[in-house]
Amino acid sequence: MKVTVCGAAGGIGQPLSLLFKLSPYVDELSLYDVVNAPGVGADLAHICTKCKVSSYLPANDGLKKSLENSDLVIIPAGIPRKPGMTRDDLFKINAGIIRDLTIGIAETCPNAFVLIISNPVNSTVPIVCEVLKKYNVFNPNKIFGVTNLDIVRSNTFISQLDSTNQSKPEDFNIPVIGGHSGETIVPLFSIGAPQIYSSLSSQQKASLINRVQYAGDEVVKAKDGKGSATLSMAYAGFELAEKIIKLAVQSSSNSTDSSVTACCYINLADSINGAADFKQKLNSDINFFSVPCVLGPNGVTEIDSSILDKINNDESDLIKVSVDQLYPNITKGINFVKNY
Repeated sequence: MKVTVCGAAGGIGQPLSLLFKLSPYVDELSLYDVVNAPGVGADLAHICTKCKVSSYLPANDGLKKSLENSDLVIIPAGIPRKPGMTRDDLFKINAGIIRDLTIGIAETCPNAFVLIISNPVNSTVPIVCEVLKKYNVFNPNKIFGVTNLDIVRSNTFISQLDSTNQSKPEDFNIPVIGGHSGETIVPLFSIGAPQIYSSLSSQQKASLINRVQYAGDEVVKAKDGKGSATLSMAYAGFELAEKIIKLAVQSSSNSTDSSVTACCYINLADSINGAADFKQKLNSDINFFSVPCVLGPNGVTEIDSSILDKINNDESDLIKVSVDQLYPNITKGINFVKNY
């Protein structure tokens, strides 16, 4: 199993690369960045695990070399917002980075799993999909926007509200659907932690949901404006990636453990089993949404639309807000590629 990290020298890329180096399922780790990738690679290469490390810069077809024979590509690349920079300025720069990396994937390893961490995920995943469509190598089963951090945070925050003090974050797996920013994030606590959630007051419930939706601000404030969520994002990205890697590796060794369910932001293509049913229950024609995906060795095998049958009225209202806010995010990403 070969994994390539695009943006490996950044705040997310470095701890993410460390986690892959430690994974027993990864044989080869390829690091790519515009600066400092060789230094990160040299540092990681001293760690005594079986995983072989290589690193590349843009010169001399570095991107192509880093991607060759990759089974999984994960992208935390991008720049943080700087003073005087508008969100639109930031989007144009990061969108261009994602577009160029995706072209490299399309030309070099079109069959790889692609996991996108780079923000805004609501828009960058549509960019990746549109570029791959242009190159006729689009496979919706293998393209994932990483929204797992919202689940990680939900598990942590709900455990802190257990009045019995008996719960641990790892006891939970809160489904989080929608998107990956602000009110597009919809944690379904009534499904994932019904006992604790039902014991909360209306104000506590609202506060909990708001905390999940804007948890990134908590980190930025704690870092005094000098950074954002990097370590937790790396952990969340690796957690999803390892599920996918493990399924692929086990499949090659004829293991019986052939599927797992995880919430991921994907293209709700008609070819994916359950996508049409999910959109019908959602009462929307939206094409990108974080949904519970049944994952197999070749990616998404099915969408579990039954989750929409279990939500309460408050969560239904949150989903409507999410859908309304996602439409322009998605359109922005698609138009960026169409106008290029």
